[in-house]
Amino acid sequence: MKKIHQILFEHSSAVMKNAYSPYSKIKVGAAVITKDGFIFAGCNVENSSYGATICAERVALTKAISEGFSKFKAIGIISNRFDFIPPCGICRQFILELAPDIDVYLFNSKGDFKKFRISKLLPKGFRIGE
Repeated sequence: MKKIHQILFEHSSAVMKNAYSPYSKIKVGAAVITKDGFIFAGCNVENSSYGATICAERVALTKAISEGFSKFKAIGIISNRFDFIPPCGICRQFILELAPDIDVYLFNSKGDFKKFRISKLLPKGFRIGE
């Protein structure tokens, strides 16, 4: 049986190839595993109106949410240009709100990884009512 990091690496690497990144040339892939074991993957999609760009992490999580899943175990992220690329600030906040206990795996092209809790990547993140 494959380990969680192997599954995340395979799915995030595969979807990264679909990224639309004509401006930055940075392709990013992300894959999220739900607590039920379902996998959703997404890539970054840039836009000439930079504010309309959507990151791979938000695509993967939004796909899962739109299919009725709301409990997540882990997310993996990979890039074609950087080893161990962390989520941007917006994605950190997005992940924290949807999955405050999620493990975040950052991969390089060889499949090596660094693992963090989202709370470590965004300490004292914004939460209404806390």
